[in-house]
Formats: sequence, structure tokens, C-alpha cells
Amino acid sequence: MTDWRIGHGYDLHRLSAGQGLCVGGVFIACEHAVVAHSDGDVALHALCDALLGAVALGDIGQHFPDSDARWADADSRSFLREVRRLIGEAGYAPGNVDLSVIAQVPRLAPHIDAMRARIAEDLALDIDRVSVKATTKEGVDAVGEKRAISAHAVVLVARAQRAD
Repeated sequence: MTDWRIGHGYDLHRLSAGQGLCVGGVFIACEHAVVAHSDGDVALHALCDALLGAVALGDIGQHFPDSDARWADADSRSFLREVRRLIGEAGYAPGNVDLSVIAQVPRLAPHIDAMRARIAEDLALDIDRVSVKATTKEGVDAVGEKRAISAHAVVLVARAQRAD
């Protein structure tokens, strides 16, 4: 029997006036910025939590705490690659990724394919195993009022095949 595990992750960051933000490993030039210790990529942070959770390795805050100056302004793609290494050490590999990014701003649809490509590259997955979707909050709550951006991630991981 294959050892499959599912993980779920969530992240939310406040928005401020700025010149752009990173989502799904892609920089999007816009009139907003994320308030965060690292680059504040909500999609990759949620994805890291989902992967870590699937293998019971804690969460992103344990591995990359915002109290550690090393992670100030860090590229969240480096977090994702390190998480992939950690789950690999635990004997697992990602099978597929399903991400939902919730944002009133910026408009994400034109960037979805680039996000999928970056995530697939960082997780060594075929692009057809990475889904990224975007939706709005129809003006409701902090996200809908353009004061925040959030993301949910679901992943399936499997025990890595061993060459015997």
C-alpha cells in the first residue's frame, strides 16, 4: 500500500501602499505591497505549511521564524525549496498541489501560468500537477476591502519510492 498524506495550509498578510508584491513566486507590479517579514508570498507560505503539515514537520513559523533576521525580506521560493528538501529527508515527495489565492487586488489571472511554472520547478513536479486558482471576496472583509490577501493550499504527498 502506498503511504499517502494530505496537508492543508493557510496564510494571510495585510496590504499597504507599495509598488508590487510576490504571489506564487511571481512579482506583480501594482500599487500594493504586503506587510511581512519576508517577501510575504501568501501562496508559497500556505503551500509550505501544507507540505510541512502533511509530513508532521510543524509549520513555516517554526522553520523560518519572523524573529530571525536571516529571513528578513527573504524570497519565499527559497522557503519552498527548503521545505521540499525537508519532506524528502522524511521520505516523502509531493504528488500534487492545489492553491487558491483570495485577493481583491492585484488581478491575478494574467499571472497564473507563471505561478504554476515556478511552483512546479521548485517542487520538481510536472506543471499538470500544480493548480493555482484566484478568486475575490466581492468587497467583503479585509481581503475584499483591499486591506489583505490570503491563500489556501492543499497537497498530496507520497512516500518516496526507494531503489532497492
